[in-house]
Amino acid sequence: MTQVDELMRELAPQVLGFLTRRYGQFDLCEDAVQEALLAAATQWPIDGVPANPRGWLITVATRRLTDAFRSDSARRRREDSVAAMAGPEELVAPGADADEPPDADDTLTLLFLCCHPAVTPASQVALTLRAVGGLTTAEIARAFMVPEATMAPRISRAKKSIKAAGSRFVMPPEPERAERLRVVLQVLYLIFNEGYTASSGEALQRVELTAEAIRLARMLRAALPDDGEVAGLLALMLLTDSRRAARTTADGGLVPIDEQDRSLWDRAQITEGADLILRTLQKGTVGSYQLQAAIAAVHAEAPSADETDWRQILSLYLVLDKLAPNPMVTLNRAIALAQVEGPQAGLDLLATLEDDKLITETHRLDAVRAHLYERAGELTKAHEHYLAAARRTTSLPEQRYLQAKAAAIAD
Repeated sequence: MTQVDELMRELAPQVLGFLTRRYGQFDLCEDAVQEALLAAATQWPIDGVPANPRGWLITVATRRLTDAFRSDSARRRREDSVAAMAGPEELVAPGADADEPPDADDTLTLLFLCCHPAVTPASQVALTLRAVGGLTTAEIARAFMVPEATMAPRISRAKKSIKAAGSRFVMPPEPERAERLRVVLQVLYLIFNEGYTASSGEALQRVELTAEAIRLARMLRAALPDDGEVAGLLALMLLTDSRRAARTTADGGLVPIDEQDRSLWDRAQITEGADLILRTLQKGTVGSYQLQAAIAAVHAEAPSADETDWRQILSLYLVLDKLAPNPMVTLNRAIALAQVEGPQAGLDLLATLEDDKLITETHRLDAVRAHLYERAGELTKAHEHYLAAARRTTSLPEQRYLQAKAAAIAD
């Protein structure tokens, strides 16, 4: 990703938040921002990034928004209303945002708006990934395991639902905030995961997404310092991201955790994340993100792969599986169980997932099975599952790693 792409990803939610706060009409504002980003992607590499890129995007998006009002005679009253609020000079003058404070950022409010109760839970996540996380519709579709042709209308319907609900661009009242926060955390978790292990393409990691997820999690933590799950999610991100430099070879190949050079792990992030989750766990009610962070802390603080406390990790996964059961938790519990009781115990647990399409249609079940069969000495089965996993994944680094593992067994 180029510096221009990174800048646009950073500014997009800020610009959308600014426009929505000022003019309302979230659905039209989001369309206008997308058009402004397209214009920037075309012009900035040629003409250079403007001195005030945020103001440039706001100006162009506002023009597109005004054009949208003018294009439909039924919307002329709203056009007049927007013009009256903004003033003619603000609708057309370059750098209209020049007087805005440089740290003005409506991203947090935008997060909660996207998680409006008028929108279905799945669409809340999808819309926030699009409007705040900057993911494309194709990336979001992969995260939900649905075709892109299914996801695009879902996002469009979500925007229309927010419009129909007459939502204001303000933080939700306290009674609604807890439920919306649950979805916000899920969104940030998905954004981080897409950045940590990209679902497709040449690169294993997309640093701009993990950095954005951590930035937004820090914003949430500052706004809600007493919420244990917000702290847990931030700790989980910091501890997981601390391994980033050791996860790939010089040519971009995947390096599994038990083969990573731990001297490359970011000790500052590990210290921050471990301290945060330790303080949080001492305060009372424990949630799923806190448990995941505790598991990540055990991995992060192990001096070597052989010294990892797998019994503690297995105990934490058992609690997590009772608190928030899902196939990925069971998959990871099987890995921990295999470390404690042997590969056959892990394979037996994996067998309970055979009818769960959420996991059987991905590459992960085959990949873990292959690893456990290899440990058990059943190389023919391991070879078969490594190849099956390689066929299923759309991440090229993962695909190459799995193919290499299959080839090594065949040799």
